[in-house]
Amino acid sequence: QVQLVESGGGLVQAGDSLRLSCVVSGRAISDGATGWFRQAVGKEREFVAARRWSGGNTYYADSVKGRLTISRDNAKNKVYMQMNSLKTEDTAVYYCEVGRPIIGTISSSSGYNYWGQGTQVTVSS
Repeated sequence: QVQLVESGGGLVQAGDSLRLSCVVSGRAISDGATGWFRQAVGKEREFVAARRWSGGNTYYADSVKGRLTISRDNAKNKVYMQMNSLKTEDTAVYYCEVGRPIIGTISSSSGYNYWGQGTQVTVSS
């Protein structure tokens, strides 16, 4: 059984940094890709960033380019997303998703098979 648990969210001020973590059990994180999505209150889930571990291609939403970095710790089967220069519009629940998205679906939640419960990020002004 594949399980994902996100952590690292919290209440921060604009301009601060956070590092979100996603620990995966039941599946190697190197299998396919890991995507990060977020959902703000009253809005649909949206793509934030993703990385295909084979080949190392990384994808970012325009709204976060230059502020986010995805990395992993294979020994811990963990994926991290470092978020810098946080803005109030980054406030959302952040979800980690894993799977084998085919070409064209890396930025769509439908391209992934598993996701966690999410971690809340709140950025105050």
